[in-house]
Amino acid sequence: MLQKTEGIVIRTTDYGETNKILTLLTRENGKISVMANGAKKPKSRFASSAQLFIYGSFVYQRFKGMGTLNQSDILDSFRQIRSDIILTSYGACMVELIDRLVPEEQLSPALFDLLYHLLHQLDEGSDPDVLLNILEIKMLAWAGVAPTLDRCTQCQTTEGPFSFSHRFAGAVCYQCASADPHHQKVQANVVKLLYLFQKIPAARIGHINVKASTKKELKQIIDQYYEEYVGVYLKAKRFLAQVDRLSFEDERDIDS
Repeated sequence: MLQKTEGIVIRTTDYGETNKILTLLTRENGKISVMANGAKKPKSRFASSAQLFIYGSFVYQRFKGMGTLNQSDILDSFRQIRSDIILTSYGACMVELIDRLVPEEQLSPALFDLLYHLLHQLDEGSDPDVLLNILEIKMLAWAGVAPTLDRCTQCQTTEGPFSFSHRFAGAVCYQCASADPHHQKVQANVVKLLYLFQKIPAARIGHINVKASTKKELKQIIDQYYEEYVGVYLKAKRFLAQVDRLSFEDERDIDS
């Protein structure tokens, strides 16, 4: 049975000497895998479309198990992402996180739209740290551990400012913060930004300006939350961490 779907390549796996298995996040069928026969050959008709981040139209044949790719047409290659190693790493974090947390064939057109808009904004030059944070916060709902960010997790007050408690999985007001001696005191807008990232519709994601100090606190909260509640470690994020360390060392050498 032939099926046609729009999809974004979120993983490629070499299979044998000439073939690739493509994992696609699709609007119509959720996450699926298809065999692209001969895709590793330079002159293959699938060579250009069987690459990470490609957004395209895919026709595949499937009876049971994995499908076989019959036709593909590229709709957007996100050229800027693919030509810059840092942007490639941010994009790789996004697709790897989705691949790790989303089950096969679980339908979610909204998730497809989210990934497309994030990659589009990344390709257009929006802040990659902010874009990755947006996805990370939204994917916590897929993991079943979304934090409470619009009110205190303990007394339910909506009056801020709030600190963040990993123990209580979300915001805590100044009166309740003492119940968690390890709560994280943050700038007043940090929890508000986390809530914005959690709720912002995909189509409204654009250029969001965030100070470096604020981004540092956002990263600390999100990384620790994933460590405690999700346990997913991304290969591409390890590379970005190494780049950050090297940049810090270079800046320290200049200052000295």
